[in-house]
Amino acid sequence: MFILMIIIFILGYLAIALEHPLKVDKAVSALAIGTLCWVVYMCGLFDILTQGSSPQFSEYIGNKEMLENGDDINSFLNGLRSLEGAERAGWLKEMREWIVDNQIISHLGEISEILFFLLGAMAIVEVIDQHEGFRVITDRIKTTNKVKLLWIISILTFFLSAVLDNLTTTIVMVALIGKLISEKRTKWFFASIIVLAANAGGAWSPIGDVTTIMLWIGGQVTSGAIISRVFLPSVAAIIIPLAILSFFMKGSVKRPAHEEHEKQLTTKSEQKIILFLGVGGLLFVPVFKTITHLPPYMGMLLSLSVIWLVTEIMHRNKDHEVKAKLKLIYILKRVELPTVLFFLGILSAVAALQSAGQLNIMANYLNDNLNNVYLINIAIGLASAIVDNVPLVAGAMGMYPVEAAGTIGFAANFVQDGIFWEFLAYTAGTGGSVLIIGSAAGVAAMGIEKIDFIWYLKHISLLALSGYFAGAGVYYIQTLLLT
Repeated sequence: MFILMIIIFILGYLAIALEHPLKVDKAVSALAIGTLCWVVYMCGLFDILTQGSSPQFSEYIGNKEMLENGDDINSFLNGLRSLEGAERAGWLKEMREWIVDNQIISHLGEISEILFFLLGAMAIVEVIDQHEGFRVITDRIKTTNKVKLLWIISILTFFLSAVLDNLTTTIVMVALIGKLISEKRTKWFFASIIVLAANAGGAWSPIGDVTTIMLWIGGQVTSGAIISRVFLPSVAAIIIPLAILSFFMKGSVKRPAHEEHEKQLTTKSEQKIILFLGVGGLLFVPVFKTITHLPPYMGMLLSLSVIWLVTEIMHRNKDHEVKAKLKLIYILKRVELPTVLFFLGILSAVAALQSAGQLNIMANYLNDNLNNVYLINIAIGLASAIVDNVPLVAGAMGMYPVEAAGTIGFAANFVQDGIFWEFLAYTAGTGGSVLIIGSAAGVAAMGIEKIDFIWYLKHISLLALSGYFAGAGVYYIQTLLLT
């Protein structure tokens, strides 16, 4: 059963990676493995838990039994395996209760924090978009020079991604270039660089990427540390590809033919108010956590409630047609629920592997064979180009506990704001840019602009790789200078 859980996880990942050829939404595969891993775990829990691979169960046994008889954990587990009859049945019952009442509830609490945070953030972004708040930014871009436009779009994406998130920013910016560029391959180049910029911008912000949100909420990093220490590596990750392209990209873009504007549902002042409230609400979340010490999702929901109240007052005297498009209760229907369910499924599956002990075995393997936090993180980052970075980071969080402050030796890299966690935020956030399917932002751009996988591999992957290793080098040098 222990091996079967891994097989289910791998098969589920293949289904997620082959989402488009299979024509099966990745949320389906994620939910399936998220439940099946726990089902298999429950079916074989006695053999799985008594083999000693689960740190959580060993801690549970230590707290419960070690104080009574002084046994070594491994000796105690070996003794459990030899039990028969009523004694075995009694321990089997206790293990089931431990999984249901302790492990599932604990992991569900952690997952729910992330999901409610994402729901709030996605709802706020949808409100801004529906009120055309982003036009305040996009209407100011006038240049047609390819290089200038590329730098403007990339810088805007980089910082917008840090405030919003890389997926939403990519969707907004790819829609923007559709209004600025008509030629197909040029749009592919710009959309691809938007992916690089969005992933790099999300890596240094506690709210810029799902993985940084996970590390921040999980207590592995703090907002001030990740901003100050991952910013320069993230800048290098986008500056290097831009510098290379600036030597080869020439000419001007051809803008699409002017289209008649649809009826405006919001005024300029309303667009500015909603943009200010939305971005301000997102920026308020780290401040809220610092002041109240409450989970970030509460700050996000508070911001959402304020925006909801403002829009209710703003549109209360308008006709029903306008209200049906602008009131938040209707806008909530536009939030991507399959995306939320995908994260629920994949994080549940990772939680099962963490509880059962497979991730602990993987951590020990990496430590024994690499034994270097930089190499481990670089490997994780490159792996995120093939599989989604969310489960990779969730796996790393499960594999390595946050060590207490003052820890010395190799373990000191795993304290809060330690080298491992900061570098993980960078590598997991930017490594997915190497392939178009390696990040949520890349998949979004691929779907919107129909970017060919092989084209991206030939024209963008080396650029992304150069930026990835440049940023890694900057982080390494920066760490040497600060220690």
